[in-house]
Amino acid sequence: MRILIPAGALVTAVTASLLLAPSAFATPKGDNGTVKIHDAKTGEELRRNEPKVCSFYLDAFGFDASQKVQWHIEAWANNDLDKGETVKTGAFALDGSGHGRTTDMTLPDGQYKLFWNFEGENGKAKHKVFKTDCEPGKPGEEPTKPGEEPTKPGEEPTRPGEEPSATPSTGPSAPGGEQPSGTPSPSESTPAGAPATQGGDSGNLAETGSSAPVGMMAAVAVALAAAGGFLVMRRRKAQQH
Repeated sequence: MRILIPAGALVTAVTASLLLAPSAFATPKGDNGTVKIHDAKTGEELRRNEPKVCSFYLDAFGFDASQKVQWHIEAWANNDLDKGETVKTGAFALDGSGHGRTTDMTLPDGQYKLFWNFEGENGKAKHKVFKTDCEPGKPGEEPTKPGEEPTKPGEEPTRPGEEPSATPSTGPSAPGGEQPSGTPSPSESTPAGAPATQGGDSGNLAETGSSAPVGMMAAVAVALAAAGGFLVMRRRKAQQH
């Protein structure tokens, strides 16, 4: 029995050590993930970096489960801030598969650098240089073409080289200064050679001048004079007989 008691104690000690081994020698969270810059319209499943964006988010994957992350973005070049000035910061824990993403964010146009720190990192933080470049104009607004005036609601756009139309005239007008059809022009209402009427009342004045044929009147006068002379001569002959 003296030999069996120490042997049983030894077995118990070995068994306990084997049960406690995983927690005693658990490996720390590793440096085996990566982080990407993604456009706000890009899905989280894409594992490709997009260095030129407008609205964007940070997408991390491949890390250990539930790793804690701290990140910040610094101004880098081609902007109004000094290089190295921090413009955004954040912190969160990754999910059970080592994945996580930030909310969408924007920055003024320029070049920036992301610094990504996390539990278990080896050496310096992971980093990414990227550029923000947003198109001019507000969302949903169509850009104004060169030489075109901005339009107001309910107003048609003015074409290049075209002036806005003035207030429409009260009456229709024909091209080239012509009067509307149905209204006689001055040249059509008065016959050629007829005297111009005064006061617009042509029915109250007698026609004179060239409107009466002079030659015809002269011929009638000569004929009347001849007839009168003929009658006078006959009366004289009748009296002599």
